[in-house]
Amino acid sequence: QPKPLTINLPQNMDFSKSAPLLPNPFARYIPRSVPQNSFANGPKLESLIQNGKLMLSLDDAISIALQDNLDIAIFRFNLSIAGTDILRTKAGGLPLGTASGVVQNTPGGGVGGIGGGVSGTGAGGTTAGAGGAGAGAAGIVSTTSGAGPGAPNYDPVLAANLQIEHATSPVANPFIFGGIPVLQQNTGTANFTYLQGFSPGTNLVVTWDNSRTTTNTPFSTFNPGLNGSFRATLTQHLLQGFGRKINMRFIRQAKNNQKITEQGFKNQVISTVSQIETIYWNLVNAYEDVRVKERSLGLAQKTLSDNQKQVQIGTLAPLDVVRAQSSVAAAEQDLIISRTTLQLQELTMKNALTRDLSYNSPLMQAQVVPTDTIQIPEDENLPTPEELIQQAFANRPDYIQQKINLQNAEINMMGANNGVLPSIDLVGFYGASSLAGVENPLSKSPSGIPTTGFGDAFGNLFNSSAPDKGVGLVIQIPIGNRAAQATQIRSRLEYRQSQLSLKQFENAIAIQIRNDVFTVQQNRARVAAAQKARELAAQTLDAEQKKYNLGASTYLAVLQDERDLAQAESNLVTAMTNYAISRVSMDKDTALTLERNNIQIDEAVTGNVKTQPAVPGAVRNVNAIQDATNPPGQPPKQQQMK
Repeated sequence: QPKPLTINLPQNMDFSKSAPLLPNPFARYIPRSVPQNSFANGPKLESLIQNGKLMLSLDDAISIALQDNLDIAIFRFNLSIAGTDILRTKAGGLPLGTASGVVQNTPGGGVGGIGGGVSGTGAGGTTAGAGGAGAGAAGIVSTTSGAGPGAPNYDPVLAANLQIEHATSPVANPFIFGGIPVLQQNTGTANFTYLQGFSPGTNLVVTWDNSRTTTNTPFSTFNPGLNGSFRATLTQHLLQGFGRKINMRFIRQAKNNQKITEQGFKNQVISTVSQIETIYWNLVNAYEDVRVKERSLGLAQKTLSDNQKQVQIGTLAPLDVVRAQSSVAAAEQDLIISRTTLQLQELTMKNALTRDLSYNSPLMQAQVVPTDTIQIPEDENLPTPEELIQQAFANRPDYIQQKINLQNAEINMMGANNGVLPSIDLVGFYGASSLAGVENPLSKSPSGIPTTGFGDAFGNLFNSSAPDKGVGLVIQIPIGNRAAQATQIRSRLEYRQSQLSLKQFENAIAIQIRNDVFTVQQNRARVAAAQKARELAAQTLDAEQKKYNLGASTYLAVLQDERDLAQAESNLVTAMTNYAISRVSMDKDTALTLERNNIQIDEAVTGNVKTQPAVPGAVRNVNAIQDATNPPGQPPKQQQMK
């Protein structure tokens, strides 16, 4: 079973609840604020700069990324956006949907690309929700999400119509209005309406109408006259739209979408941490490759110096000096390429860890020194592929998202099934009307009607003196019902399609995990082979140099052995990097990245990281630290690959 995941948002970013009624009853009608974005880098990154060099460990890189990486920062808003859908559906609205895919706008680590297009979410980060749309061969293709009867309006609505009117009308036949040539009438209106829906499929409408009228005609009994009426109407759906299950389905979908978004955030953190690890190991690879190229250049320069001395004393042909010079030029070219590659990797790492990378900042000018290197364990001790696959099914956020999406598809299907039913509503109402006022002083035949006021008009609405009550059925049967049939069968087809997609995804995960296991095993074997090849190349070069010094070998043989050693060292660096990255990929695909690296998801939500990550397989690179701390002008110590 998938592990439950509950993410607690900061109070100022949790918008799943309405503004409280107290102490400020008007707070619900005031726009709510969202905290301003921070575009400043956290203090930890610049604190790692020493003597113009950024001394960066892998654990620190991950910790800083959890706080400041922009991909994670962008996705954090989706957690709050998902909460707004819960608030919206509790009021009876449709969910708008929330983006749950991984934001991949940080280049490097196999994601994005320098100078290439990047993918991610736009402003708001929303995707198609109920009644949403997707791209199809002929344009926009809608889904059956949101099909079926709409939800009741759970938020009560109070409406009022307050109006004062003065009307003057010429009279065509004055005798009808008591002989007056112009009818004058003042009317004051105060009408109120209360609306509310309830989850069983019930709707309540209460109206209360009031008016006060004065006129200049003697034929009106009351002047001023007070008229009042009220009616309470209950409508209950009996077929379509009946029951709490159907009417609360959008709330369940919004809560499911929140779970999907929470799993999406976990997936975002896993992806970003994996990306940071990959960038870091590529940085280590570039850093070590520069050291290899520097040693190769040093060997070529030493050989050139020795050859020049032997030419001067006549024991070596001048052509060998030209060959040595060519070897030095090639080594210098390789070193320049390696150094620019390192600079690009440094820039990629800085971009992944910062929100602001100003050109003149100390961070931009600092050289990045990776203080960790790769440690190859003596024994791999990997679980079996079957165990890793089961771990992936239990932990992978994207797989859990697919399963929750299937639950939403079931809810869509339920709504579409209900939408096929005819509409039959039971309607009951009760109301009353009343009349009060002062006997018209303009009347030519007073009747002695007692004077009454608003209290009498209001009270008569509830004493059954003039009741208005009834009950009835409202029936609507669409002949043919073809649109509802089409929607219903389409929702079922989409559900069956989703089932197959989930099965296909399970198969893909299984293949992916097995491939990860094979890749780790292959890369481990490549590391072992590269280590032996480097040892052989070093011993071969040493033996060939001794023979050359004794005159038993040629410069070409020494040059070739130097090239072989340089290539062997580069191969070892690449093999170790590939091994580390393959372990990163396997952790990512089994969703064990957070657990293995000691990362707390709640700290990633707030960006306040108190628990230091701890990446297994990363050890302190003593040589890199010593080289970075050497006084200026002192040559770096020779490094040996582990």
